[in-house]
Amino acid sequence: MSRYLDMVDGPEQVKKLTVPQLQELAGEIRTELIDGLAKGGGHLGPNLGVVELTIALHRVFNSPKDKFVWDVSHQIYVHKLLTGRRNRFRTIRQTNGLNGFALRTESEHDCFGAGHAGTALSAALGMAAARDKRGSDENVVCVFGDAALTNGISFEALNNLKPTTKKFIGILNDNEWSIAKNVGAISDYLNKLITNPSYNKLSRDFENFVRRLPKGDIALKLAHKAEEGFKGALTGVSLKQNVSQVEADGRGGHGSPVFFEEMGLRYLGPIDGHNLPLLISTLEFAKQCDHPIVIHVLTQKGKGFEAALKQPEKFHGLGPYNAQTGETPSAKPGSPPQYQDVMGQTMVRLCQSNPSVVGITAAMPSGTGMKHLEKAMPDRYIDVGIAEEHGVIFAAGMATMGYRPVVAIYSTFLQRAYDCIHHDVCLQDLPVIFCMDRAGLSANDGPTHHGLFDISYLRCLPNVVAMAPANEDELADMMYTATKLNHPSFIRYPRGVAEGVPIKAEPKQLEVGTAVVNRDFAGNGQPKVALFGLGPMNAIARNAAVQLTAEGFDVAVINPRFTKPIDAAMHETFGRAAELVITLEDHVLMGGYGSSVLELYNEKRVTTPVVRIGWPDQFIEHATTQDELRHKYGLSVENTVAQVRAFFGKTAPAAPQLAAA
Repeated sequence: MSRYLDMVDGPEQVKKLTVPQLQELAGEIRTELIDGLAKGGGHLGPNLGVVELTIALHRVFNSPKDKFVWDVSHQIYVHKLLTGRRNRFRTIRQTNGLNGFALRTESEHDCFGAGHAGTALSAALGMAAARDKRGSDENVVCVFGDAALTNGISFEALNNLKPTTKKFIGILNDNEWSIAKNVGAISDYLNKLITNPSYNKLSRDFENFVRRLPKGDIALKLAHKAEEGFKGALTGVSLKQNVSQVEADGRGGHGSPVFFEEMGLRYLGPIDGHNLPLLISTLEFAKQCDHPIVIHVLTQKGKGFEAALKQPEKFHGLGPYNAQTGETPSAKPGSPPQYQDVMGQTMVRLCQSNPSVVGITAAMPSGTGMKHLEKAMPDRYIDVGIAEEHGVIFAAGMATMGYRPVVAIYSTFLQRAYDCIHHDVCLQDLPVIFCMDRAGLSANDGPTHHGLFDISYLRCLPNVVAMAPANEDELADMMYTATKLNHPSFIRYPRGVAEGVPIKAEPKQLEVGTAVVNRDFAGNGQPKVALFGLGPMNAIARNAAVQLTAEGFDVAVINPRFTKPIDAAMHETFGRAAELVITLEDHVLMGGYGSSVLELYNEKRVTTPVVRIGWPDQFIEHATTQDELRHKYGLSVENTVAQVRAFFGKTAPAAPQLAAA
């Protein structure tokens, strides 16, 4: 039996379907999402929630001429299905497949790339301003979630919206609030009233009339307040309540008419985000508006899949699952723990033994492992929402009062708070502890989520202590060590399973700036090679050493542990003793750990050649697994061995990265 979805090769086909047919299409899309993501995983819940909204957007507007800007853009899967990418949909987040976020190079229908929250309003406003300046007529539609309103950038955009453009359509996709029957019915009534052409013509005529009266602007403001009060009476929320909710910065404030209308946007809603005819008529009205407008849409994250409705946090983004039951594969008995869980469990232990330690995260309790602390000691756990800048300065404030705040944020998201790290933490030399999850690759998510730049952007800052554990036991030791320091400390560790090294009952305090020798030179007269393997690359260095030894090389392996300060004495000692030094890091080569070794050798006049293995000076794409990308770009045992062979003239390297000190 043919599906309507199979007939849709682009937005033009969406416009040809009747509303009942579009409703059938919505069901087919949900089935495709559930079945299509089961093997590889993805952001299932958010996409199930925006099916009708996305269909309505393509029914009313004309992409790619009209611009759709999606905040974060993890909810863009339905948009991809409707814009010529249906046949490739099941490759999403896989090697050489579709990206899991909006990507300008992937399709002309992706007008702005994303991956981090809170950027859509600013980007869309910039597009609207450019449209106005060049005199074109395309519509700019910004879809942003209620969580985006916890991000300061969103408020900066809203603050600039009214003086910048007169034509802007914002859609607040609110997927956390329940849709009660009374609210839905009232919303339908308000929508009919406010979208009625006669009502709006009367409203405009009334405004023009009032403005001509003495003190007309004041009278008009009073009229607007009366209209807001009328809306409040119908929804059961008074104007006074709305204002108090805004002042309290609560959920009601985010959705209240007063909040947006005081910002200069006309507010419609809240409306049922799964009522397709209502969405279409509301968007048709918004398309004709000659003033900025925001439509508050209530959706259900995970709609159409019972498992996703019951566990919205889990199904926000997940790996493979059973398409019928929603069950995910269990870890095999004896498998190493996830690094994020080691971090979270260590946080509980630290908080239990040290009353000054508190945990802070930015809307990522599960992703960072802070959920363990939230469950065990909720009074020592703080979630600041998607507000990394605030979270960092908030931690700095706590540090001035004798606390040791641990800020758990993905490496890629910590970039957003760089000025706060510099100005508010490092400049004041405050003992804030940063646990940087996903340092290295986040393979499925791609370049917006890879944490490949933190060594570079941190090692130039004074007062920093920066660490990279080679295993989970070292992570626990580094976290404990950080609580004993009186300086800002940063610990970077990768996504995924740890090494399987047992964690000591009591963590050990490490001496700052000391490396560890995993394997010394044998002194057997063979060519000497020193491998410095940082963090997860230490395992690759150890495995390469085994193969190189079998091929007749004398190999030493060192675990640097600290990227600032590095162990100058040990690096110099092995640098002078070796005939070749190789540094390995899960980070870009530009300004990374290997660069710091080159700088040290230049200063100490160590002339031993250095080969640096790490990520090239480019943004790395997404892939099914981390190992695929590591092998492609030479962060592997094979390339390490090849570099040594090539240097000593045994064979040509596959990808030489030689840099003489």
